[in-house]
Amino acid sequence: MNGGSAAGPRVVADRVSKTIGVVTLLAPTSVTAEPGRALVVRGRNGIGKTTLLKIVAGTLAATTGTVTIDGRPSDERDKTIRRRVAALLGAPAAYRDLTLRDHLTLIDATWGGDSDTCEERVGNALGLLGIGDLAARFPHELSSGQGQLFRLALTLFRPSDLLILDEPEQRLDTDKRVLVGDLLAARRDAGTTLVVATHDPPLTERLADEVLDLGWGPADE
Repeated sequence: MNGGSAAGPRVVADRVSKTIGVVTLLAPTSVTAEPGRALVVRGRNGIGKTTLLKIVAGTLAATTGTVTIDGRPSDERDKTIRRRVAALLGAPAAYRDLTLRDHLTLIDATWGGDSDTCEERVGNALGLLGIGDLAARFPHELSSGQGQLFRLALTLFRPSDLLILDEPEQRLDTDKRVLVGDLLAARRDAGTTLVVATHDPPLTERLADEVLDLGWGPADE
């Protein structure tokens, strides 16, 4: 996978909230993810985990509060932020007529990868997630679990030093969850800052330097 810089950014969310009309998607929340450490966000469904991650990634405007990445406001329109952040927040766009290999090759070209070594790096990236033998398949030919591994490959392959992942363990069996946990821990140990929402206790145990519990009351989705 493409790695980040030696030290990932410091992420500060200061009393961020999101409301739409009278509906509260996220109550005011403050949290800090320190450079090169993993912040795990937990809580019941509907409490605002995904909303918080989208605000941190700069893909959703907060109603109140601010998020900064090394002191810079988080905004996906900002080229500097885009170069630092790789986020898995729902299913990323995939092209029906491009293979898995083609998708990663496109990402590599977009971010200035060396075309002479692209094929090797793409193969390694897919192989690390156990889907190297599926490189010539199209996204619609994948099983649910394979599709999740492909989405993770798309996210992890691009250069970044801040990873924001919403339930990366979704649709994966126990062995694959362990594999993903090991890959993410390796990225953290190499200096990448992680912000991860997960319901999976073993993944939390594997990754978390800090845990933010948003709440565990009755679900209200």
